[in-house]
Amino acid sequence: MKGKYRVVLQNNRLHYEFEIRRNITIIQGDSATGKTTLINMLRQAENLGRSSGVDVVCEAPCRVLEGANWKLLLQNMHGNIIFTDEENAFINTEEFAAEVRNSDNYFVLITRENLYNLPYSVEEIYGLHASGKYQNTKKVYQQMYQIYSEMLPCQSEPEKLLVEDSNSGY
Repeated sequence: MKGKYRVVLQNNRLHYEFEIRRNITIIQGDSATGKTTLINMLRQAENLGRSSGVDVVCEAPCRVLEGANWKLLLQNMHGNIIFTDEENAFINTEEFAAEVRNSDNYFVLITRENLYNLPYSVEEIYGLHASGKYQNTKKVYQQMYQIYSEMLPCQSEPEKLLVEDSNSGY
């Protein structure tokens, strides 16, 4: 997969809207900001279709990856945007990292942990603003914000430069 994908996920109470630009996107956030709710809504849409009351609008199929058979499921998915929650212990393993590197899917990993085995960009780490969805019954528009935005330039000449990949042009 290449390019950007806009994802809109909504039901009668919640609305998530965000853009995925790279093969690995990280979503972080405090407790009760809606991270697990996002996964649950995707799971409902995947399992129940239109009867779930959840609308998923995206050019690529959005799928949830979880459970003991994650590797078999992942090997049979191509051209998807795959969402995985931090409750799945496999996201911290080298085995999962190897599968991600060899996959043609995009991944949205919802976790508060550092994923040292995966080569993701700091520009693709996002947080969720607190939703406040339990305060009233109004529809909540859930927004993501970039955690490492407006990086300051280096004021000195570095001796070594570490880049994300060999195609970066340095």
